Amino acid sequence: MEWRNLYRGFLMGISDLVPGVSGGTIAFILGIYDRLLISISGFFSKDWKKHIGFLLPLGIGMGATIIIFSKVISYLLKHYHEPTQYLFLGLIIGVIPFVSKQAGLKKNFKFHHLVLMLVVAVALASTIWLKPVDPLVITHLTVKTAIILFFSGWAGSMAMLLPGVSGSFVLLLLGVYTTVITAISDFNIPIILATGAGIAVGFIVSSKLIRLLLAHYRTGMFAVIIGLIIGSVFVIFPGIPESGTPYVMSIIAIITGLIIANILNGMGEN
Repeated sequence: MEWRNLYRGFLMGISDLVPGVSGGTIAFILGIYDRLLISISGFFSKDWKKHIGFLLPLGIGMGATIIIFSKVISYLLKHYHEPTQYLFLGLIIGVIPFVSKQAGLKKNFKFHHLVLMLVVAVALASTIWLKPVDPLVITHLTVKTAIILFFSGWAGSMAMLLPGVSGSFVLLLLGVYTTVITAISDFNIPIILATGAGIAVGFIVSSKLIRLLLAHYRTGMFAVIIGLIIGSVFVIFPGIPESGTPYVMSIIAIITGLIIANILNGMGEN
């Protein structure tokens, strides 16, 4: 068992609780993105035993974090929204040089790759103008709500694996983010199982698809990934904070995020 994946799962779990922040971005920072895709895809095959040692500690770390910290993150976003967003903003900005190095941007990117990167960044940034569906607060499962939660979980999990695209943000746009967070906080098993089933299917499909694209169109995929990460900066940007304490806290938060990203990048390279 790779028990150091517990802390990796902790970091990915924290990020997936925040709308606009991607667990895939954190996986890239930690240097485990390719292995994560391979392990998720391989787990649902006859060779599943090879991957359980990597995925189980990661899943435990993510699951425990989401359960324990869902209320903490909700509190921070409610009472310290700007500093919390700026912390994650620093993390996201800090990963861009690392991913650019992985992609060999200066060496491998042609003009059309740069155009693709720009188009993807603009497309994701433009989602800030989309209005979320009116929130559904589902507490009891019916056939209709089970279908809604299943496909919402599917869409959210596919987003989780793409750096720069937030699963939480997708759930927010679909109007079920409040339901999912409330279900986790209240340990509402039927709601969690319905959403979790969709998440599992989404992981299977998206991990295989992303692996295929990285294998055959690696530079193009990196252009998409970098574009998504750049676009996500605009998605979570909370605006310029008020002067005084909020301003100082936000500056400290973004610097802290940049430092953490730098530290984690170094750990990921080892």
